[in-house]
Amino acid sequence: MPRRPTPTTGARMPDSVLRKRPAQVIAAPPPGTITGPLPPPPSVPGRHPFRAPHPRPKPKAPPRPIRGKRPWPIGLIVLALVFLGLFIVAMGIGAATSIDLPDLFGGKAAEQAPPRSFPVLDPSRPERLTIPSIKVEAPILEVGLSADGTSVDVPPLKRHNEAGWFDGGPTPGQFGPSLIVGHADTRSGPSVFYELPKLKAGQRIEVLRADNSVAVFEVNSVEHFDKGKLPLQRVYGDYSRPSLRLMTCGGKWVGGKTGYQDNVVVFASLVDTRKA
Repeated sequence: MPRRPTPTTGARMPDSVLRKRPAQVIAAPPPGTITGPLPPPPSVPGRHPFRAPHPRPKPKAPPRPIRGKRPWPIGLIVLALVFLGLFIVAMGIGAATSIDLPDLFGGKAAEQAPPRSFPVLDPSRPERLTIPSIKVEAPILEVGLSADGTSVDVPPLKRHNEAGWFDGGPTPGQFGPSLIVGHADTRSGPSVFYELPKLKAGQRIEVLRADNSVAVFEVNSVEHFDKGKLPLQRVYGDYSRPSLRLMTCGGKWVGGKTGYQDNVVVFASLVDTRKA
């Protein structure tokens, strides 16, 4: 057993100190090793130390347009709202003034189509022409183009008291202008359309058809045209409604191939139909 060291002279160390073991030296940790509590994070003035900074909001991308559809222009939307406001105001005015604004804006017309103001017939060959005001009662035959193909032919002279329907156009009562021609006179005297220039607007013309129906026309006008200046579109090309054209010669006699200088044309419109 080792001997306790002999105390040196001088003040004697207390026994409690002598009984303690010498302090042990622990090797230092490798560099970079954390051996104690984490230091507190540096404080930012006005912000909690553990609150994360607010991220900046990302700009929103505009919505992608749907394929095949285009966004409505703002101007059109504003214009539609303005018209809507004007319509609402107008309805208020109508209620206050007893004005039937739906009729004014064509509301009833939008609900149902207006009745047609004239009849329309199926094709049927004309057989007889009656004009009571000038005492015409004549059978109708068919005519085509003249031999040179430049004009409508007329009934042969031996049948000068008959009218000729141009078979290249509509039958009387169909849409478009039906053309009936006739002689004014011959060397032997007046023919079927001698009194045609005396017709007046509003007088009636009747055409008996093969289907046993009667097409009733009303005279619109009676006009004279130089044979070289006949308004072809107006006479032959108006297909806005069923109509009738009666045509004969008139004006000054110039002889030769021309004969009379003018054409007399009666313009009439279909106004009624009935059974024969």
